[in-house]
Amino acid sequence: MTALYWLPVEENWRPALKALPAEPGAAWVAARALANTRLDTTRTNQLDEVLRRVLGDAVPKLGTRPVRLAILGSCTTAQLAPAIRLAALRRDIFVSVYEAEYGQYWQELEDTESGLHAFKPNVILFALDGYHLAAGVNGTMGPEAAADMTKEIQARITGCWKLAKQHFDCPVIMQTPLPVHISVMGNNEHRLPGSKAGFITTLNAALRPLADAAGVEILAIDSAVAKDGLAAWHDPVMWHRAKQEIVPKAAPMYGELVGRILGALQGKSFKCLVLDLDNTVWGGVVGDDGLEGLVLGQGSTLGEAFVAFQDYARELSRRGVILAVCSKNDETNALEPFEKHPEMILRRGDIACFVANWMNKADNLRSIAQQLNIGIDSLVFVDDNPFERNLVRGELPMVAVPEVNDDPATYAQTVSDAGYFESTVISAEDRERTAQYQSNRLRDSLKETATDLPTYLRSLEMNLIYRPFDAIGLSRTVQLINKTNQFNLRTQRYTESEVQAVMASPTQFGLQLRLTDRFGDNGIIAIVIGKLGEDGDLLIDTWLMSCRVLGRQVEQATLNLVAQEAMKLGAKRLVGEYLPTAKNGMVKDHYERLGFAPVSREADGSSRAVLDLAGFTPAEIFIEMVEG
Repeated sequence: MTALYWLPVEENWRPALKALPAEPGAAWVAARALANTRLDTTRTNQLDEVLRRVLGDAVPKLGTRPVRLAILGSCTTAQLAPAIRLAALRRDIFVSVYEAEYGQYWQELEDTESGLHAFKPNVILFALDGYHLAAGVNGTMGPEAAADMTKEIQARITGCWKLAKQHFDCPVIMQTPLPVHISVMGNNEHRLPGSKAGFITTLNAALRPLADAAGVEILAIDSAVAKDGLAAWHDPVMWHRAKQEIVPKAAPMYGELVGRILGALQGKSFKCLVLDLDNTVWGGVVGDDGLEGLVLGQGSTLGEAFVAFQDYARELSRRGVILAVCSKNDETNALEPFEKHPEMILRRGDIACFVANWMNKADNLRSIAQQLNIGIDSLVFVDDNPFERNLVRGELPMVAVPEVNDDPATYAQTVSDAGYFESTVISAEDRERTAQYQSNRLRDSLKETATDLPTYLRSLEMNLIYRPFDAIGLSRTVQLINKTNQFNLRTQRYTESEVQAVMASPTQFGLQLRLTDRFGDNGIIAIVIGKLGEDGDLLIDTWLMSCRVLGRQVEQATLNLVAQEAMKLGAKRLVGEYLPTAKNGMVKDHYERLGFAPVSREADGSSRAVLDLAGFTPAEIFIEMVEG
């Protein structure tokens, strides 16, 4: 488990490592490919060392923001840093790590002259070990004394979170302490008020709601230990020798868990689970065995395993993961089980994009990404056939392809263990995502029958509902700002407190836009932040939009709205800026298409354009604007 078993094995590891390019940019790309193979601790440390030597002081120019991660621990954490850096590398995120002096986390937080403050972290990880946290607990305590100690430790921890946010205004991650203490009562350890083991169990349970209330992310090492066993993560010998709570052999998985949170904070989690069908979703080949010959459902060990995997996929869909099908099959045969088999958990309505034909799967995955209007690097492809898996990895290295084995009973656990769909928040829009994509299919069908574009747009009966940023939509606003990459003009990331600062500013506005039409609610589809300068120019600091709604005049409607809000602030001109990333090339000419006059275009691809509000005439649109 701690060796990242879902990743493929790199047979030519040493030659590939030695061949790492000397140029930093090329080295990063090659190292990322190696990081996406099955690494143990030795390989993790080797790759990290070589890459750091090549990069030196250089920070790769990426489509993600660099992370300055401070690890504030009460034990030794040096063995964890390489794995954290490589887990971030897998997500195309550059991480520099600061480790507080041993046991000095509180002192460094308080002292504004400390190395921590000089480092200026933009993410803080608290790694407080169970020995340290339970140091004052002992068997002589009665229930009241034990409860008081629990409250005292909780207050100390929440005080650390508060101080970290106050000084650095950045995301905070709290590692749950490991259950390292030996039981002194046995099965009914909870009946001993002063039990150290019981105290850590109680503390870990309490940390979740405390973190939710404080806006802190949980690094659930206790959950990993419950699954893998304590021995996989902790060794008393290593603790007494080096004060390592996490053993080096578990470092790759520890780093992976941290990397998932860092990725989720930057919108780097995957969005879509693409499923093969034959021997992946059901047993057998539907084209040969027919509906009645499929192995699926109760009364069969394999059949129940396939049902369990389908159930897991449906649960992912319910929390916002898009489901798609990519199968070598006749479409009619492939659809029949979804429509007629009584044991199927997944139905056609659960699948946002269904592709069944005899083309190669790499091309079909490209088509799926295009149809769903998401990046191809948002796809996770599950296929029981190793030939197909290797083909996709070779053709599309940006697609995640878990190395599943021959037993369907393990498929769900493998996808879960790989952590592709890590998220820090689930919104109402996430839960409605499948329905939104199904509605898009209906819109496309209507578009095919419409005689012209204006007729189609009128027939949609669209309403663009806009309102300022507010507390109710705050978490969704922050989520969109930090995960949207394609239609995003400047790709500026915001924390909750920074969004709240926009809400409180008299010279700024923040707008959240929701689009509804005759087929349903598309959810929040756009975020705009405008900032008025002293010269009367209003900079469009953030303009991001869901690609699902492109081509429906939403861009023009949004500009009408931005101009309206800018004039309320007394602005004379709008200033639009494009800052290129690896993902947002589709909007490089966005402002010019909307009638802005170009001002500058730099060698790196960035550009600025202006729009004089004195002569601005709102575009004619087929969208009803609704304030709400």
